[in-house]
Amino acid sequence: MTHETIYQALYVQGRGELRRELTRALRSGRARRKPHRQANKRQPRFSTPMAMISERPAEAGDRAVPGHWEGDLIIGKNQASAIGTLVERSTRYVMLVHLPVDHTAERMRDALVETMRTLPAQLRRSLTWDQGSEMGAHQAFTLATDIPVYFCDPASPWQRGSNENTNGLLRQHFPKGTDLSVHTRDQLDAVAAELNARPRKTLDWDTPAGRLAVLLAVYI
Repeated sequence: MTHETIYQALYVQGRGELRRELTRALRSGRARRKPHRQANKRQPRFSTPMAMISERPAEAGDRAVPGHWEGDLIIGKNQASAIGTLVERSTRYVMLVHLPVDHTAERMRDALVETMRTLPAQLRRSLTWDQGSEMGAHQAFTLATDIPVYFCDPASPWQRGSNENTNGLLRQHFPKGTDLSVHTRDQLDAVAAELNARPRKTLDWDTPAGRLAVLLAVYI
């Protein structure tokens, strides 16, 4: 029996004083309950179909093959500015996406295309993102780069664990409540370089930059 079934039973079956007691006990205090919309009845997030993380290749999930990226935004003061963050899953290599004007879907698409084109094709296998509106042009991004985009389930930040951890580190450089549009491209590159030169326990104390250098030597 689901929690929804239990709630509905309380609302429907309660009568008289019992009903009044139940109404007072339930958090909302409502005498009627509106059922939550089922996940499979929710409206699609974007006008173009999304590929969900469950469809992502197994090689991305187990970090066995490089070139699979996780992405997100860190947001500035009053939701007005943002910096795009990209983390490669196998090396934890970080790239920051410069968004000096805004983070609309069109700006995000163009900035992501520009950033990802700096990589060899072998390191551009997939991108995993949450369902933020900034990815509304995901299909156009895929057409321009041949990189499929996979979307996380709602309210599931752990599905982009490497990116979430990196965003926590980035907040030391880009605090919440500040204007992120003031940072130049060179400043973003310097912060990314600092993180990529930091030894990681998960990499057996190698650095993301070191791991990526090995891959570039193979692919270029």
